[in-house]
Amino acid sequence: MLNKSVPENLCLLRLSAIGDVCHAVAMVQHIQRQWPKTKITWIIGKVEANLLKDLSGVEFVVFDKKAGFKGYTDLRNTLKGKHFDILLHMQVALRASLASLCISAKVKIGFDRARAIEGQWLFTNKKIAPQAQPHVLDGFIGFAQAIGLPAVQPRWEMPISDQDLLWASEKFSNDKPIAIISPAASKAERNWHSEGYAQIAEHLNEKGFLVVICGGPTTMETLLAEDIQQQTNFNCINLVGETSLKQLLALLKLAHLVIAPDTGPAHMAVTVGTPVIGLYAHSNPHRTGPYTCQQYVVSCYQQAVQEQYKKPLARLPWGTRAKGSNLMNGITVTQVKDKVRQLLADHYPELS
Repeated sequence: MLNKSVPENLCLLRLSAIGDVCHAVAMVQHIQRQWPKTKITWIIGKVEANLLKDLSGVEFVVFDKKAGFKGYTDLRNTLKGKHFDILLHMQVALRASLASLCISAKVKIGFDRARAIEGQWLFTNKKIAPQAQPHVLDGFIGFAQAIGLPAVQPRWEMPISDQDLLWASEKFSNDKPIAIISPAASKAERNWHSEGYAQIAEHLNEKGFLVVICGGPTTMETLLAEDIQQQTNFNCINLVGETSLKQLLALLKLAHLVIAPDTGPAHMAVTVGTPVIGLYAHSNPHRTGPYTCQQYVVSCYQQAVQEQYKKPLARLPWGTRAKGSNLMNGITVTQVKDKVRQLLADHYPELS
């Protein structure tokens, strides 16, 4: 812990991804509540900035990783003449560490030695405290603790405009409760199968929900959504590729529940207080799952990773990933329906 006075300015380096920057928002807003006069600059990725650009009290500097060497020179030029009391270096990727060389700060805090992979430890002069089996968000809160702030239960105040909320509300013109299925992760192997999603969509429709499919504009996401639609016998609304990140956040805020694999929209939903049923097979949901909705996770991760490494989960390094293109098939429709039942009983007993 740094036993110093309140810093005048602080820089945060976390470029990606959507879920991770959502976790980081909770840490940033914790700092703001404790130190409202501290100026915060956030070095962030181009896509992620589209989601967070209106976050109150934060100056964003966009780093375009696709720009190659020019991205670093642009960052250096943007920050020329700026000096920070503290840099929170919250990303272990080598490109982020190289970007940290463009940031002038007295104190540069990174992960503890065990987690400072890809040589991150070479680019920092202070470390956060080691943590036993933390969720990614808890790891980020460790940076707040490293600068002298207490650990707290995370809270979010996400930037959603009235215009985006109005746009989202106009998409849902009836009085039915809203269930959003965000079926696709960034890697296809993390997706559940279309047959399972379609059966859950039918189940939600029978429960009286307006079922909406959301996602990005990629070919994989488009085809998966169309395949789900073709296997349902009702009018399932398909908004894949039709929303900005801000509009998607507004949709998630209006929803009553979200079903998703290990993907950004699941964490976006958490930030706006919408309960999430997370579907996991490749990564440990206790590390990367929806932070406030662990009780609704459906996971076959433990079985998969133990079979692959021939060791019990407790003896594997925290964060070990299971590998394989068909692992998500270990999740059954019955398991997901059970979580729907549990979520409805907890939040909407009138629908259960």
